[in-house]
Amino acid sequence: MQKLAINGGTPVRDTKLFYGHQYIDDADIAAVVDVLKSDYLTCGPKITELEKRLCEITGAKYAVAVSNGTAALHIACQAAGVKEGDEVITTPITFAASANCALYCGAKPVFADINERTYNIDPASIAEKMTEKTKAVVAVDFTGQAVELERIQQICKEKGAVLIEDGAHSIGTKYNDRGVGSIADMTTFSFHPVKTVTGGEGGAVLTNNEEYYKKLVLYRAHGITRDTSLMEKECEGGWYYEQVALGMNYRMTDIQAALVISQLDKLEMFSNRRKEIVAKYNEAFAEIPEITVQEEIAESDTTRHLYILRIKPELLNVDRKGFYDAMAAENICCNVHYIPVYYHPYYEHLGYKKGLCPKAEKLYDEMMSLPLYYGMTDKDAEDVIAAVKKIVEAYRK
Repeated sequence: MQKLAINGGTPVRDTKLFYGHQYIDDADIAAVVDVLKSDYLTCGPKITELEKRLCEITGAKYAVAVSNGTAALHIACQAAGVKEGDEVITTPITFAASANCALYCGAKPVFADINERTYNIDPASIAEKMTEKTKAVVAVDFTGQAVELERIQQICKEKGAVLIEDGAHSIGTKYNDRGVGSIADMTTFSFHPVKTVTGGEGGAVLTNNEEYYKKLVLYRAHGITRDTSLMEKECEGGWYYEQVALGMNYRMTDIQAALVISQLDKLEMFSNRRKEIVAKYNEAFAEIPEITVQEEIAESDTTRHLYILRIKPELLNVDRKGFYDAMAAENICCNVHYIPVYYHPYYEHLGYKKGLCPKAEKLYDEMMSLPLYYGMTDKDAEDVIAAVKKIVEAYRK
């Protein structure tokens, strides 16, 4: 197969453009330095401040900050009562943590197929996969677009399942004018550096349910409490605490919290810029019949974390790997989100096999993620568009 760059080997740009990158400014640095000079590096006031801020932004009643998005998913499953013998439905087009959280609790992940236009989990497939063992649904807001929350909520309500919205991609997104985080039984966020806002690492669980909230607080910190209303024995004094559940050490540091708080000051700015780049891509790629762009449901006002380009191999003399390599030769570094979870050897060893979700598997063969982040310039976006057009032209049937 021909190796690009095309036209004499001259790429569309001289420097590499990566698919994602954090944006850190002086205010972020100052916020972290202030914590480093303070009395508390962890378990301090910045945690409470961040949780309050997340509630204000999303409209949720409660927020629990944790060490990362995987921890958020784990304690959400614990709070939902997921245990051995239960089933948890999720999508295969996600990072493995969306399914691993069920395994952490001894439950079985069950994979529902996707909507082939939006790439989000298909509510009809969820309903089809529901059994009497279904304890929860982990519905992933893939790329930042909200899942069909109303339909999925109704399915979960009818079957008595808990809806956990994996919002790792979707902070800043709204569904019918309500912030993601305020709708599902529980919603998890991630603050990894490639996400819209970052704490270096970090995550959170949001809920409107006080019972879930109290459990989440316990599971975040070893199952230990100083709340006398939760203790089984008489409090012996100011030093006294009890372990009343089996939790983990999933605490976020005040250093991370300070950075996330500062980043949240820029959330609207981040969101607007991402929307501008998405609009540029959509307009340019709508003219190219050999590729497809992700459709968005009317209910979702999306802050996009990822931009997915899907090629039509029947119209091109190149497959996804060839297209990906060609983009790299043009100094555009793409990625693929995601390898279907049950393709991984660990899941194969558990007995999962290809063929479970045909639409998701076909999407995986044809998609890749283009660069999308706040710090991209208009010229960067134009270079991405130029590279895509150049490669399509070279390989058009």
